[in-house]
Amino acid sequence: MHILITGSAGFIGFHLTKLLLAQNHTVVGIDSINNYYSTKLKLDRLFLLNQHENFEFFTINICNKEELDELFRIQHFDMVINLAAQAGVRYSIEKPYKYLDSNLIGFVNILEACRNYKVDRLVFASSSSVYGNSSDVPFNVSQMTDQPESLYAATKKANELMAYSYSRIYGIKSIGLRFFTVYGPWGRPDMAYFSFANRIMKGETIQVYNHGNMERDFTYVDDIVTGISQLVERFDRIPASYKVYNLGNNRPVRLLDFIQTLETYLGKEAQKEMLPMQPGDVLQTYADISDSQRDFNYQPHTNIDKGLESFVGWFKSYYPNNADR
Repeated sequence: MHILITGSAGFIGFHLTKLLLAQNHTVVGIDSINNYYSTKLKLDRLFLLNQHENFEFFTINICNKEELDELFRIQHFDMVINLAAQAGVRYSIEKPYKYLDSNLIGFVNILEACRNYKVDRLVFASSSSVYGNSSDVPFNVSQMTDQPESLYAATKKANELMAYSYSRIYGIKSIGLRFFTVYGPWGRPDMAYFSFANRIMKGETIQVYNHGNMERDFTYVDDIVTGISQLVERFDRIPASYKVYNLGNNRPVRLLDFIQTLETYLGKEAQKEMLPMQPGDVLQTYADISDSQRDFNYQPHTNIDKGLESFVGWFKSYYPNNADR
């Protein structure tokens, strides 16, 4: 297929683009290459993607309706996978308007482009954050998600509702994917595990919120993108015109245990500052993946030991001699 991936220079976007290219799809990637985190990391990801002859990249912000529409007019996509978004829970408290621009206006632009240029297959990134601080675990896609703990979570829930309405009105088959704490090589420096690794190697103190008494369904990036590729392959066999799925590891890990495993592979102990719960945080995430397993054979295989060993191997090679990050 001829597939558009927005946010292709991002963490998940990079890994997914690489996998779909290996499966002989033609991929057009767009990304704004903003400075939310290191642009060098994004450009290095793009350098690797540009080695593939069936990949084409454009620097486009999904908030720019005119440029986005021009791309759709020229390219004639079979499917759109929207991964472009302003990420980060705590950052949404500091910079709310960045989330409104990218996650709401940008997503409407994607939906409108699909409507106007007859793209009837849409996959989009949602988030486990839509479940808020629910104690009803594991999180099932059928449960209520109307109490978000952050603006970021609220925008992701809004994306689901917007996609549903476009599916009903315009016949765009839309599938949302609620990702659960994705980690791995080429990850985002603002994510806790990446920041922890950086600070531990520099001998700096790491801040551990809620005294480490939180659990996360840490999910290795290869498991996530393999799941997405299986969905792409089976997309037309999904009976519903709109559907949301969880993509998680289905095995929550306590934050302190995660840090201990990271210390083991880094070969260095962390200096920890124990802090109370932060606004926007949730106590636990835990994915019920039964729908994903049934409908497109999603099955995560990577445990924390294997996943963090792989991340640390990449981390040490990408940042040799403890270079500036």
